[in-house]
Amino acid sequence: MTALQNWRRRLEPQLRRVFHLYWRVARGMTLGVRAVVLDADNRVFLVKHSYVTGWHLPGGGVEVGETFRHALQRELMEEGRIEPDGEPDLLGLFLNSHVSRRDHVAVYVVRAFRQDRLPEPNREIEQCGFFDPDALPAGTTPGTRLRIAEVLGGREPIATWR
Repeated sequence: MTALQNWRRRLEPQLRRVFHLYWRVARGMTLGVRAVVLDADNRVFLVKHSYVTGWHLPGGGVEVGETFRHALQRELMEEGRIEPDGEPDLLGLFLNSHVSRRDHVAVYVVRAFRQDRLPEPNREIEQCGFFDPDALPAGTTPGTRLRIAEVLGGREPIATWR
């Protein structure tokens, strides 16, 4: 064994511990929310962000000290001027799923809502709108397609806010 190999063998476990500790402290667990928003005609609301490619379900990150419920309401208002009526159902909590790059993403189903008008495109949202599930726009992400199929295929929500 060469001196370099011997040095590496002794130092590598120590470096792993240091980096593991650093990432645990520096990067807390990230939480996100998404919503499958369906109108009366079962069309689904999608957004196209300026900072990532593809069409996605509306949603975003849960801020420090914020509840899932408040984060969902805030994100729906920011991205689609949508205000849920009643209580959305929780489709599921997904670990590092295709829905988002966040560690855990809570996906809700919103069937009743108010929307005054579609928002004007801004820095974050390039386009948004309701789409027929059988004719989703090109570039709709696989995770978005999967969650829409689960809702329309009859997957039962696991909980409600009631």
